[in-house]
Amino acid sequence: MAGNDLGSLLGGLLGGGGQGGSGGGNILGSLLGQLMGGGGGGAQAAGATGNPLGGLLEMLTKSGLVDQAQSWVGTGENQPVSGAQIKQALPDDTLQKVAQDAGVSPDQAADQIAQVLPQAVDKLTPTGQVPTESIEEIIRKQGL
Repeated sequence: MAGNDLGSLLGGLLGGGGQGGSGGGNILGSLLGQLMGGGGGGAQAAGATGNPLGGLLEMLTKSGLVDQAQSWVGTGENQPVSGAQIKQALPDDTLQKVAQDAGVSPDQAADQIAQVLPQAVDKLTPTGQVPTESIEEIIRKQGL
């Protein structure tokens, strides 16, 4: 499924391989897959381009995480985010599905997303702007 492929790509982006990187990539891949249309509000979050990153950042911004999201996209230091903040920002059904896909509780899924999201967004936005092409295309262009 697309979420698994995306998880593998993101695992590589995050320094995947055995420890933590591929797990984080898989949970992030599942989240982005959900936002692309796999469940609750996904197609809307993905927008017309099929790139869920902009929709995800918009969700985070609307839930009060403006400074954090901007720090990840920008070229400065990435601000941290907590699992509780992620849980509050994401639709419940999306987080439930991501947790189910990963075989963890929604709280654990939110914590894992909080750990990998800043680094992933930072790497997917090297120019300081959210790209319009698909996540897969961004990763291929960067040779990751």
